[in-house]
Amino acid sequence: MVAVKGFPRAVYPPDAAPQYTPSSDGSDIEAYKRTVSRAGRWKWQAFDQSFSNAFSHGKPGGNVGESGVAGVQRQGGISPDTGYIGQSTFNLLRSIRIPEGLPNAGQPAMDARSVELINMAWDRFKGTDKPEPPAGTSAQARLAKAISQLGKKESPANSNMQPYGEWYSMNGVPWCAIFATWCDQNGTKPSKSFVKSTYYAYVPYIVMDARAGRRGLTVTSSPKPGDVVCYDWRRDGEYDHVGFFEAWAGGSGSTFTAIEGNTSLTNDSNGGEVMRRTRRVTDQGTVFIRVQEP
Repeated sequence: MVAVKGFPRAVYPPDAAPQYTPSSDGSDIEAYKRTVSRAGRWKWQAFDQSFSNAFSHGKPGGNVGESGVAGVQRQGGISPDTGYIGQSTFNLLRSIRIPEGLPNAGQPAMDARSVELINMAWDRFKGTDKPEPPAGTSAQARLAKAISQLGKKESPANSNMQPYGEWYSMNGVPWCAIFATWCDQNGTKPSKSFVKSTYYAYVPYIVMDARAGRRGLTVTSSPKPGDVVCYDWRRDGEYDHVGFFEAWAGGSGSTFTAIEGNTSLTNDSNGGEVMRRTRRVTDQGTVFIRVQEP
């Protein structure tokens, strides 16, 4: 691993989730662009010091040479591949070597100039940028709490045993709704709608109460980050799964990302992991639910 003074700061692009502050320009970002380009995941050019959405997530079209930070994360096994640069991605960038077939193959992707730029950023930021503001609403708080759990899995696999069910006093059962309750009640601004060991462990009850306007829940057609989203996979009227709406993808108004507990790429409703999923409103029965602010 290439030696540097330290990890200057976490870096977020302009379209980062609402609880993250997009990062100011810095020499560390220039260093990352050099490193990712040397690794064959970005076009070599005269680099500026701004962290763009394109560099973070990669350009659309599937071109490996323009897959950016997220492409490096996928190749390095970092999940989810957000394109954000935290400590694990920083260490990955310090570790990777230039692939065969590219100039300087076998050398560290982070070259001497990149090290200089990282060290300059360390002297400037000392491990942090501007402090992130506290979540101002219950919705923002529960979403932030959910995001903090990304990658957490039940243990052992396929057991439905996890800390959220233990907290709720109902472990070993499908736990997406229990996870939603845990996030709401353990965020910095818990609502009065979710109650530990009482409301909610069963997705249909969430939808039923929202449609009836009970317990501060209402159905909305204009979701905001941190609103609840419930899914009816078979469109049979019984909702199967729940998560938290994060953002519309590219302003589409149809495709969105959500943070969900007990899901996977092979089992939407009982997959055993906290993940960021990309969904389309029309692919299943979908209902968005607003939780009354405390």
